[in-house]
Amino acid sequence: MAKRSQRKAMPETESGEQKLQAVRGQAVEQTSGLDRLIHERLRLGIVSALAVNESLSFKELRELLKTTDGNLSVHARKLEDADYVRCVKSFEGRVPRTNYRLTASGRKALQRYLDHMEALIAAMKK
Repeated sequence: MAKRSQRKAMPETESGEQKLQAVRGQAVEQTSGLDRLIHERLRLGIVSALAVNESLSFKELRELLKTTDGNLSVHARKLEDADYVRCVKSFEGRVPRTNYRLTASGRKALQRYLDHMEALIAAMKK
């Protein structure tokens, strides 16, 4: 005759899986408020680099972020259209030079983004 294992009835508590799903639900809810414009990797790199530098040239940004001219142009334009960065084009002799600066609204948007990410991280650690 096979032995039957006898288990004691466990009081109903929230299982580890239920807790994990609740945390995931909170994370999804909190990430829905992220600034999608800044959240993209290259655009986050651009605004972060500009936040710690008064200005950077196109060439400096391209080398710092290790990206192509076309990729940097597209993402910088999106940030410019949102008034997060300002682009100033000039010439040094006959050589064109493009410089970027973070605007006040770009700095505020980055701070909101960072605050949101910190809150999300704190919620995940609970």
